[in-house]
Amino acid sequence: MKLNPRQLDALQELVNIGIGQAAGILNDMIDSPIRLQIPYLQILSPTDVQEELEHHLNGEQIAAVQLKFTGSFGGIAQLVFPTNSAAMLVTMLTGEELGTHDLDSVKIGTLSEVGNIVINGVMGAISNVLQQRLNYSIPSYTEGTIASLLTSGGLSADTVVLLAQTRFIIERLHIEGDIILIFNVNSFDALLTAINQLAGGL
Repeated sequence: MKLNPRQLDALQELVNIGIGQAAGILNDMIDSPIRLQIPYLQILSPTDVQEELEHHLNGEQIAAVQLKFTGSFGGIAQLVFPTNSAAMLVTMLTGEELGTHDLDSVKIGTLSEVGNIVINGVMGAISNVLQQRLNYSIPSYTEGTIASLLTSGGLSADTVVLLAQTRFIIERLHIEGDIILIFNVNSFDALLTAINQLAGGL
């Protein structure tokens, strides 16, 4: 699906607003300042998103937090990390050392909380700025391949995917992840309609 530059800029701005709000919450949780950046955002077909993720994640096993959203538009939102990056992020956030017995036990809870904050920040910004009602499920944590993650996210021929590369910067550590929003075509059309209405009213 092809978006015009104004629509793409609006989506980028909505995601940036949400990421900014999420960074503020995460900063309150930890001792080290944390910054979040979105270097780039793409709208991709189901085939292209798997190829893109396989390419820049080098086919690694991934750790992901996902939740379902319904309302004015519906779909699945995911925050995805290579498993090694996920472990580093947990270590920075909790102080647990890599390779310790306790790391696995705190990893799921910590990543679920981070995913919930980041995803709710992004979806909350979309909902509030566009004045659309959204409801969210409880986040779930999973590990596996990119293909299995996308399948569990309901990826199919009639879906459209927003892929936003996400960079967590904690002190000198840069950790790369991805925000994935999977919409069915009708829901994505509703999102674009809301963006166009907002742009028309400005």
